[in-house]
Amino acid sequence: MRDDAPDSASPAPSVELTTNGVGPWAGEWPDEDRYDPQLLEQGDSRNVIDRYRYWRMDAIVADLDEHRHPFHVAIENWQHDMNIGSIVRSANAFAADTVHIVGRRRWNKRGAMVTDRYQHVEHHEDVAALVARANAAELPIIAIDNVPGSVLIETFRFPERCLLLFGQEGPGLSAEAIAAAQSVVEISQFGSTRSINASAAAAVAMHVWVTQHVRFDN
Repeated sequence: MRDDAPDSASPAPSVELTTNGVGPWAGEWPDEDRYDPQLLEQGDSRNVIDRYRYWRMDAIVADLDEHRHPFHVAIENWQHDMNIGSIVRSANAFAADTVHIVGRRRWNKRGAMVTDRYQHVEHHEDVAALVARANAAELPIIAIDNVPGSVLIETFRFPERCLLLFGQEGPGLSAEAIAAAQSVVEISQFGSTRSINASAAAAVAMHVWVTQHVRFDN
């Protein structure tokens, strides 16, 4: 289990660590290369966990690369889906290896809350290109959609190494994407709506993978 507490050997920052950021570093600056002099001087208001306060962006990415989880996330983007930013943010939160965007290259990054700077993101022109990438990496594709023949996520065991494939809001996954999947999984619902928001579905699926494959020690 990863310890996100700041290094006890490092000087304490000047103000209480909060989601609103921290002010300039108080006292003698740390001399480790991972720290950003500008942030030490001006403070750090970025959307990062306390462990990464004052760190350079490339240092954060390098550290994340040491413990990313072996699942990937892919999203079809044929109609400029507004949910992609939120899905990228969730992928970062759950330490997904890589996010793959299929279709249109442009996507609204506002919902990502700058997490795309720390998350590996790849673009693929079409589903065939994504499938080729998944096959090369030996990643079974698990589609998430409530279509006939899908398996309930509550009864499904995700492979440790896999690619979770999500469709866009409204039409869901394309027929080509469904055909490329090794398994199709749906999230149980108990209300009147036919489907839940695409970014919410992605977050649920990623968290289910975490509960199945990440060890939590007391």
